[in-house]
Amino acid sequence: MLVVIINSGGIVNPVNGQEEEKTWCVAKPSSSDAELTANINFACDNLKDCRLIQPNGACYNPNTNINHASVVMNLYYQSNGRNSWNCDFKDSGLISKNDPSYGDCHYP
Repeated sequence: MLVVIINSGGIVNPVNGQEEEKTWCVAKPSSSDAELTANINFACDNLKDCRLIQPNGACYNPNTNINHASVVMNLYYQSNGRNSWNCDFKDSGLISKNDPSYGDCHYP
């Protein structure tokens, strides 16, 4: 029997040593370029390291705002405890249960 506790943020916390389900934060496809740029700037300002999305970085290609935003939004989400509010980005982020990694670009 699996017992879970749901905290006030809607996050499921496993009990009895069960592993927590892995999640990633990505940009909503409906996000505007302005929203994506703001998300990139916010995440990079807080992370202090956005080399992954710079030229020659593992996640530079495809060189699109939605790709770059998704990479750094996920880094921010992962580094801040994977809380739902760390993927909100003014309602332009969504939590995915599917690993968005591709090629040499590995999402943590």
